[in-house]
Amino acid sequence: QVQLVESGGGSVQTGGSLRLSCDVSGRTLSSYAMGWFRQGAGKEREFVAYITWSGGSTYLADSLKGRFAISRDKSMVYLQMNRLKPEDTAVYYCAATSRRYGSAYSGDYDYWGQGTQVTVSS
Repeated sequence: QVQLVESGGGSVQTGGSLRLSCDVSGRTLSSYAMGWFRQGAGKEREFVAYITWSGGSTYLADSLKGRFAISRDKSMVYLQMNRLKPEDTAVYYCAATSRRYGSAYSGDYDYWGQGTQVTVSS
């Protein structure tokens, strides 16, 4: 069993930055690729980024390239978010998949955190 706990959300103004963290426990982090997804109010959950089990490769949603970045260390996964926009407002979720090279499809993920709220005001 894997437990995921997100932190680092909050309220910022347009153009600001936040760094989300995901604390992974229960199993060796290197067994999983890790992803971030988000869900805005009244919207479907959407893919943000993933990083492979080794951390050697990352993949971001096209609309977020250049502003967001995903990284990992031995027990944590991070999402650095820069130049935030009001449309980035959402609950952000960390997820783990046994597909070691990652996936942009939420159905491929086995474990999910509870989410952390990010609110960007104009």
